[in-house]
Amino acid sequence: MNWIIATNTKYSSMIQDGSIHIYFWVMFYPFCIGWKATLLLDEGGSPALYMNHTSGTWGFSEKRMKVYSVDQWSLSPDDVLDELPIDPNRNNYVRRVHKCIFSCVSPTPFTSEVRLIAVSEDVLENLLDLAVSVGATDEFLQFVSGRDFTGWRPLAHRYGGHQFGVWAGQLGDGRAHLVGTYINRFGERWELQLKGSGRTPYSRDGDGRAVLRSSVREFLCSEAMHHLGIPTSRAASLVVSDDAVWRDQFYNGNLRKERGAMILRVAKSWFRIGSLEILARSGEFELLRNLADFIITNHFPSINSKDPNRTLAFFSIVVSETASLVALWMSVGFAHGVCNTDNFSLLSITIDYGPFGFMESYDADYVPNTSDDEGRYRIGNQANAAMFNLNKLRLALNPLLDARQQQLATQVLEGFPGLYYQRFTELFRSKLGMLGENDLDLTLISSFLDLMASAKADFTMSFRQLSEISLDELQSLTIPQEYWALQDISRQNNFPAWVDAYILRLKRNLEDTDAKRRRRMMLINPRYILRNWMAESAVRKAESNDFSEVHLLQKTLGRPFHTQKMAEEAGYSQRTPAWARHLKVSCSS
Repeated sequence: MNWIIATNTKYSSMIQDGSIHIYFWVMFYPFCIGWKATLLLDEGGSPALYMNHTSGTWGFSEKRMKVYSVDQWSLSPDDVLDELPIDPNRNNYVRRVHKCIFSCVSPTPFTSEVRLIAVSEDVLENLLDLAVSVGATDEFLQFVSGRDFTGWRPLAHRYGGHQFGVWAGQLGDGRAHLVGTYINRFGERWELQLKGSGRTPYSRDGDGRAVLRSSVREFLCSEAMHHLGIPTSRAASLVVSDDAVWRDQFYNGNLRKERGAMILRVAKSWFRIGSLEILARSGEFELLRNLADFIITNHFPSINSKDPNRTLAFFSIVVSETASLVALWMSVGFAHGVCNTDNFSLLSITIDYGPFGFMESYDADYVPNTSDDEGRYRIGNQANAAMFNLNKLRLALNPLLDARQQQLATQVLEGFPGLYYQRFTELFRSKLGMLGENDLDLTLISSFLDLMASAKADFTMSFRQLSEISLDELQSLTIPQEYWALQDISRQNNFPAWVDAYILRLKRNLEDTDAKRRRRMMLINPRYILRNWMAESAVRKAESNDFSEVHLLQKTLGRPFHTQKMAEEAGYSQRTPAWARHLKVSCSS
């Protein structure tokens, strides 16, 4: 970490808790190019870096440090990604790429006027050290719309993948550019990627663009998932242009003109299972080992990089964390829609939001993607899809494993169902407010899901309303009208028996109270999710340059567990309106 101290360093001192603190006017600039001295202040206008004169140690003020201008903020010119080979061909045309991890290619900016729709204040402030006010500047707009990357080295990542169970060969970043990395004040390294930023060598038949409707959905959903506690990539900004992008949304011959949009999204890493698959499939085994070792060294600090079993340990962690991720998806009724190996992160975070959907009426066969004719990625099959993908990862890693390690890797994968159901049970036990463990818990959970399935009850609101209703009301089977999802379930013949068993289970925790149960459950069962109709309503308004609902949804989904007046007025916790009951989402974006 490099510190650049202003040449006109100025001192101030104060006594606090018996210690003398000497303050330097400095800039927290770990990635400057050249000698650049700028004063960085905290929120109160005071220097944010201090040294304890007594101990001689450096530290930070508890107040946040912010950069107030894009000109004062820089990505890293020297990054660990430099260790990986880059395609020597710097020409931007679609082709087969070999013996590299990245291609060097710049974003293609829009030709028309660009408008900033939304920013994530949390991402700007807490991941990128940028003051919120920076988001309103023209310099920021130029950056997040792909302009002026002179002197930078944006990259497109080469990867392959199994799509709907079939090896699709080379895929890669066909409309995304890794524009740089940033290490923030917490020492966290973040990779910044523009999506919808133009053609790359991996664009195949595509135009390298993303349209407004899919970009609105990805921006809102990635931020919503974060606030639901689901590991995910983040979205820093969303811009829209007047550039024409032509799409056949449902692949039925109805081509129509849409508006191009671009997202700046952020993740610790964009490496996915397909990143390793492409190397194993093409026989680039030395590069495969180098990339696997690179990922282990830089993203799995618990693994000793010198351990001869490091690749096996890496696989074991990915299997465990993927099981947890899919269980988390299920706990909020999230269906990814395209669980291909090229969309599964090696860091087990949710990436590549396409035709996703949050299940409304409980249905294990819910399919959010109209392109998924066979229902391969239906919500109830996501764990099986994940295991399929992990097996492809195992096969990709086989060239790096000896015979004994290969056998152990097979055993690790065979443990995936147990890991998944353990995590699933833990999450749903918490969703029902249960403390501790009991042998009958899984029966109670599955019985409640069966009741929901029979009643076609709303998944999210059934759990939420169970969190809000008192046990006295529940036991008397007197369900108030505002608990409409529970009312649907209460009409099932088995509901009274389930209530008796459920209350008996809760009463086994002698120190618990109904008030504690309700508070506990409302912190894990959201009141608001990004339902298809809500996203569609926001998209339709945005297409007419009315971004009010994008902003309302962003605010609402940032606090999904708390009842909000404007969200209630908008009907976000009510039944899906009649006009939206047959909305469809496809892979087209």
